[in-house]
Amino acid sequence: MSGGLDSSTAAILLLEQGYQITGITFRPYDSISKACMEKETGCCNADTLFEARRLADTLGFEHRIIDVRQVFKDTIIRNFIDEYMSGRTPNPCVLCNNIIKWGILLEEAMQADCEYIATGHYARIGVDGKRHFLRRGVDLTKDQSYFLWMLTDEVLRKTMFPLGDLTKKAVREIARSHGFTHIADKRESQEVCFIPDNDYRRFIRENVNQLPGAGNFIDSNGKILGKHQGYPFYTIGQRKGLQIALGEPAYVTAIIPETNTVVLGKTEDLHCPKAQLNNVLLNKPVNSGDTIMVKIRYKTPAIPAVILQHGDNWFVEFKAEARAVTPGQSAVFYENDDIIGGGVISKIS
Repeated sequence: MSGGLDSSTAAILLLEQGYQITGITFRPYDSISKACMEKETGCCNADTLFEARRLADTLGFEHRIIDVRQVFKDTIIRNFIDEYMSGRTPNPCVLCNNIIKWGILLEEAMQADCEYIATGHYARIGVDGKRHFLRRGVDLTKDQSYFLWMLTDEVLRKTMFPLGDLTKKAVREIARSHGFTHIADKRESQEVCFIPDNDYRRFIRENVNQLPGAGNFIDSNGKILGKHQGYPFYTIGQRKGLQIALGEPAYVTAIIPETNTVVLGKTEDLHCPKAQLNNVLLNKPVNSGDTIMVKIRYKTPAIPAVILQHGDNWFVEFKAEARAVTPGQSAVFYENDDIIGGGVISKIS
């Protein structure tokens, strides 16, 4: 329970359905800086911890706050920093869902003799024989299945998504009809939870002791175009904030940490025919050479691609325009509404 609309409404619905529930709220981090303390808008901050407790007290169920600050720092925050320092763009929500929200939550559920865990995610669970798999939520504008692709059959068997068949509008109406108007009207948080001011560059500066200094912007032929502030402060596809005037729009097309170099190009240079994947997980048998639908980021629609396996290496070869494919992000495989697997983008070509 984050204290927000979705997890609160999930709790309301479960109680109405006759379940005996225990609310769990994680304390994953402290405010990292004065800038964050002045803008505590992310989930799991001090205010939301107490909001979750107040809801539990009002509805009459047990609520516990679990301190996960150390494991969160050692895994999620450490990976976030390491990825940027390696020239990649991390996806902390995917990792957190797998390691923290399901990893630790399942342990707590087992210790408390709970049969299931439930969250406020907009996703559904399908069953095919004995196999449990993830499905997109009914409200496609809020569907969160992209961030949950690492969840396996084993954990999905013990999971419930009370909001999976609902729209966001319906969820707000449920909270409001139960008297929780202040929760129903809450603004949604769009930031990385531990960077509530949404300034990841500030976060990197405050948490990395030895940052690279200024480096060169170059074009695809190696020609020096100007200076940048250091490669960790850029992502593939970035156009704004480059602080360089070339007479035409320029985009980050590649990041080379070894030489502290950032490559700039035109919009057509962002087209990517092929990507290599790491940490591939398949929830349904897929053969090398099959055409599947692939989502390369949360906000873009899935596109057709051929999945290829060469030894231990996996690739997706795009059959439609794939723009600004970014190492560190997830490539998630879909078959209609069903998630059939995914992987982390490691290289592009």
